Amino acid sequence: MTRETEPIDVRESEVEFIAIRAQGKGGQNVNKVSNAVHLRFDIRASTLPPAIKERLLVMQDHRITADGVVVIKAQTHRSLEKNREEALARLRALVADAAFVPRARRPTRATRGAKERRLGSKAKRSRVKALRGRVED
Repeated sequence: MTRETEPIDVRESEVEFIAIRAQGKGGQNVNKVSNAVHLRFDIRASTLPPAIKERLLVMQDHRITADGVVVIKAQTHRSLEKNREEALARLRALVADAAFVPRARRPTRATRGAKERRLGSKAKRSRVKALRGRVED
């Protein structure tokens, strides 16, 4: 795997943060304060390089909608600011994953020794199976 040469940066101006109430434990605090964050990032409208946009759009990730919008929910911290930072870090990690370009696989052939070992094990297994069954006197 190789990384593209140009640096990838997600601008915060292209990201939309929506404060929501967190789920789960937290007592009264969870019912009163909107500490969780929904991050929304439109891939098609972003300034990312076209190659990375394409790889992001074809990724099989549940956080990417059919419209090409990345939706990330962060609610692990009690602080809104920490949840914002975590959501942004997860978005940057997703973009970094899309920045990796897999090397093209060059097809290879099996070596002579590998072929001989495979055929030898097949012959041995065949003999074992042939010797199974009733023994007649």
